[in-house]
Amino acid sequence: MAKTIQAIRGMNDCLPEVSGTWQRVESTLRQVVANYGYQEIRTPIVESTDLFKRSIGEVTDIVEKEMYTFEDRNGDSLTLRPEGTASCVRAGNEHGLLYNQQQRLWYMGPMFRHERPQKGRYRQFHQFGVETYGLEGPDIDVEVILLSARIWKAFGISDQVTLQINSLGSNDARQRYRDALIDYLKVRSAQLDEDSLRRLETNPLRVLDSKNPDVQAAIQDAPSLLDYLDDESQAHFSNLCERLSQAGIQYEVNPRLVRGLDYYNRTVFEWVTESLGAQGTVCAGGRYDGLVEQLGGKATPAVGFAMGMERLVLLLTTLQATGQDNIAADVYVTSLGADAYALEVAESLRDALPSLKVMMHCGGGNFKKQLKRADKSGAAVAVLLGSEEAENKQATVKPLRGEGEQQTVSLANLADVLKAQMD
Repeated sequence: MAKTIQAIRGMNDCLPEVSGTWQRVESTLRQVVANYGYQEIRTPIVESTDLFKRSIGEVTDIVEKEMYTFEDRNGDSLTLRPEGTASCVRAGNEHGLLYNQQQRLWYMGPMFRHERPQKGRYRQFHQFGVETYGLEGPDIDVEVILLSARIWKAFGISDQVTLQINSLGSNDARQRYRDALIDYLKVRSAQLDEDSLRRLETNPLRVLDSKNPDVQAAIQDAPSLLDYLDDESQAHFSNLCERLSQAGIQYEVNPRLVRGLDYYNRTVFEWVTESLGAQGTVCAGGRYDGLVEQLGGKATPAVGFAMGMERLVLLLTTLQATGQDNIAADVYVTSLGADAYALEVAESLRDALPSLKVMMHCGGGNFKKQLKRADKSGAAVAVLLGSEEAENKQATVKPLRGEGEQQTVSLANLADVLKAQMD
């Protein structure tokens, strides 16, 4: 017997029992961004490796350890995209979408990072994100945060997530803070773990992200980013906080909040939850005004966010907020000696009631067996068809859920009867 082939570690199948939840999540996200006037952009899964080295930063964990990079037959270095922002900027520059223009974009799709798989974090994962360009005031920062807040509202989990915000300031202010942080950490190097010591010279702000309790103790009295803000960044952040309060959005200012990617400046934010244990961040983003120019375009202000969809699905499942999305059918059509008529009835129902899932029984069997299949499908109603119904152009409607009595109706009235029962 041939050896069974299994999925690659960290790259998981989405089975029918959970695909309904994914469909609900995807459709809800699409509806929210449509309500804000955002337009979809779709970029390739494979990009030039240099795109991510220049945008994310060569000394980040993503570039150093996690990217799926290979040479194609022409000897070009290509990478499976590890995140979506760089690809959006590349596409915007390439197609002339950004300079002296305003864009509100969104994307959804698979990303790839070679890291240790764990619950809610995989090597192939899916991200949903929004990116805006050409708007530099705090008002667009607020809109992006409000959009993310509306997502939680749409799923009914607003009380399960908390908004944390911070400002990284300008590049100059960030550099001044970086120098002060290095000086502070060098004195306490004995308390730092291996990762933090490596980051100390390359990306010291990431030390603030450490989950190691010893490192957290070491940075307890570290300088605060907010003390190093330039005047413009301070005004931007104060305006942001004021507008969030006016909009009724509760938030926490977290001076230790930084982003792991080099291109962020000024506003950064995360939505966190206590319902997923260590994997507490469910959405993160901020402003990245220098990235467009860094990737060859004209200087363009930008702000956006991304969320891991596996983690969102996990959160909804944990909170039992997934809804009834996994049923295969609303109406199940059975047949005993009337297969041709059953086909006619099923097709007529799909024409008349396109919003309903109509499944027709195949494979024969007695009515008892067929009704067991109907019940397993999740259908609310079974349509029973035999030779008598076929001869008289009728159908017997049997409710499978809740109250209601079995009744026989004409084929002409069947759609109306089913519609009334479903409403």
